[in-house]
Amino acid sequence: MTIYNINLGIGWASSGVEYAQAYRAGVLRRLGMTAKFVFTDFFQSENLQHFTSNIGFKDDEIIWLYSAFTDQKVVESTYTLAALEESFSAPVTSKVAQGNLVRYSFDGTDLQVVAFLHKVEEGLVQRVEYLSQGVLFRKDYYTDAKLFSEYYAKEEDRLACYKRSFYNKDRSIAYEEFLNSDQTSLFRFADGMCYSKDDLVARFLDQLQLTEKDLILLDRATGIGQTIFEHKGKAKLAVVIHAEHFSVKATTDQTILWNNYYEYQFSHADKVDAFITSTQRQKEVLEEQFKKYTPFRPAIYSIPVGSLDKLRRPLSSRKPFSMVTGSRLAGEKHIDWLVQAVIKAHRQLPQLTFDIYGEGGQRQPLTKMIAEAGAQDYIRLMGHQDLTEIYQDYELYLTASTSEGFGLTLMEAVGSGLPLIGLDVPYGNQTFVDDGKNGYLIPRQEPDEASRIAEAFSEKIVLFYKNLYRQSTYEYSYQKASAFLDDRLEEQWTIFVKEIIHD
Repeated sequence: MTIYNINLGIGWASSGVEYAQAYRAGVLRRLGMTAKFVFTDFFQSENLQHFTSNIGFKDDEIIWLYSAFTDQKVVESTYTLAALEESFSAPVTSKVAQGNLVRYSFDGTDLQVVAFLHKVEEGLVQRVEYLSQGVLFRKDYYTDAKLFSEYYAKEEDRLACYKRSFYNKDRSIAYEEFLNSDQTSLFRFADGMCYSKDDLVARFLDQLQLTEKDLILLDRATGIGQTIFEHKGKAKLAVVIHAEHFSVKATTDQTILWNNYYEYQFSHADKVDAFITSTQRQKEVLEEQFKKYTPFRPAIYSIPVGSLDKLRRPLSSRKPFSMVTGSRLAGEKHIDWLVQAVIKAHRQLPQLTFDIYGEGGQRQPLTKMIAEAGAQDYIRLMGHQDLTEIYQDYELYLTASTSEGFGLTLMEAVGSGLPLIGLDVPYGNQTFVDDGKNGYLIPRQEPDEASRIAEAFSEKIVLFYKNLYRQSTYEYSYQKASAFLDDRLEEQWTIFVKEIIHD
């Protein structure tokens, strides 16, 4: 039996979907179940392995769609500059290093080669560009060997990639991709053609030769959902719900508007063996909606997307009046509301500090907002860090997200005993916070008005330090977190797999 977990992409600032998969990988690993995590996006600027290993995946658990048709595995980049230089067929006349670039010129030719390094100090190569008369014509990409090449030519007023060749270890061509001007592709194999990426995904699934003992967990389906449904073979199929699954505003007594990310799966629920939500409340809501709006009655399981190896208690006293949050610095996380709230609360509680962990597109506007308020001394942007052993240093966790399917950082925070203040919205906040017991839930009044919400958060922060600032609050969070310890999650996955595979 193999469990195939299918996703699209991943990056340095991964979303909750990728972190949920990483937690799942650990659980299935401990249970001795074989799991593979399939990524179908095309990765060009970075080796996929660097992203996956960064959040805890093992290399042998990862399958990249584009290398799945070669004999190359997903591995760390280890190809060296020395190996590259040995491959040159002409004498080098010039070698100039500048940052992560190394430029080469050659005797008797207008060829220039530019190597882009993954690790400058170790001389490890990520990609190599080839130019003739200053015009790019080829790029080679490396892991521990050359993985694929791109070929470029002028198309009207620009350079365009028209072909990619994907290699086996011995540098023989496994297959080729031909890119059209409209960014569609066709793929040529020795035994046939794939006329679209859908066909490529279908070929991949077909070559897995899935049996009734295999299980597909579909984490993201955009652009590939129909193909997976049609080519899953005899394998069981479960769809994982990672976010709010419907539009509240557009739903009436007669009709429901599903989230676009799940509409295809819900509309073909008779082809799905199970849906998985991360909270019991979302499971109940989805069951009610299937019953009310559809003819389907699918099996729905509630399995948290994360778990805790243990409850973490501070080795010394928590820093007084310290608050923390951790998330992507993205607009939908509304970190700006929290910054405004802390600035307001600081006027009454000048001892307050607020550390913001994470990276994303909102870093610059947040930096500007903090600077303009003169709040740099007590509000800090801490960047992306592993927070596992950090939460316990703080006293209070803040979250302004308007929707969390689960909220891994919320779970981790209560696992370190932190009380929380957040909006009273589905589903994570309502799972981890009991209002007035281990924090506060703030009613959401739409449309969202930043100043009003910031004022509400400010009031709750001050109220927390006046009314809930005591050890029993932390113990209540530890009690909530105990339901999410590893052994509980392992038990739930064991039951789920047994029932789905052996039903």
